[in-house]
Amino acid sequence: MQGLVAGKSALVTGGASGIGRATCLALAREGARVAVADQSEEGAAATVAEINRAGGQAIGIALDVTDPAKVEAMMRTTVAAFGRIDCAFNNAGISGVNVDAAGMKTAEWSEQAFDRMIEVNLKSVWLCMKQEILLMLQQGGGGAIVNTASVLGLVGGPFSSAYVAAKHGVVGLTKSAAIEYAEDGIRVNAVCPGYITTPMTEDVMRRRGDQILAKVPARRMGEPEEIAEMVVWLCSDRASFVTGAAYNVDGGYVAA
Repeated sequence: MQGLVAGKSALVTGGASGIGRATCLALAREGARVAVADQSEEGAAATVAEINRAGGQAIGIALDVTDPAKVEAMMRTTVAAFGRIDCAFNNAGISGVNVDAAGMKTAEWSEQAFDRMIEVNLKSVWLCMKQEILLMLQQGGGGAIVNTASVLGLVGGPFSSAYVAAKHGVVGLTKSAAIEYAEDGIRVNAVCPGYITTPMTEDVMRRRGDQILAKVPARRMGEPEEIAEMVVWLCSDRASFVTGAAYNVDGGYVAA
């Protein structure tokens, strides 16, 4: 029995840990060749090694996704290895703790922290999408793009204003691109994770975990693999009529 993405070539940013790593492993399990891109060369290599040990095919790419030249080079490296890119998961991102703004209200954020959050969590998604779309148009065979937004791209939340703004922006980018390129066979969707057990959520769960889980009807955090399953499906031909959507995978957080 063939996997959901058998024969496809996939590109994943933020593939060294958390949701990105779980998605790389799931894509490989379902038959895709995977380019694992991350700022951490060592982390990307570890994900690649696990895929290759299991009989899959993967390459690692170290880059800063906010650097346009590096993003273009990432595309060239992937195409050189696999011939094309059929699906892409733009997942690299940061949280407030990465810009020294954890637990801060809107007026307490520094301009530097705000700019960095937007640069990494929104502008880099556009930089990657731009190159992926151009390549998919050149290939002439459509494609699937999935962007990591968040439940905080659908609703507001305290102490995260720039993160919330960036993730709302990702949802908007996703919808606009989906409309623009639907006739070209390029599908663009977003996944909106709730609170997932990853390195990125460790700080906020330590500070406000009880309050957060009280708002989750499932009364637990999600696992990276649960997000990965949605991403793989969105990349697959089984989601052929799905574009412009933002799927929350959140244990009921948004519904509550």
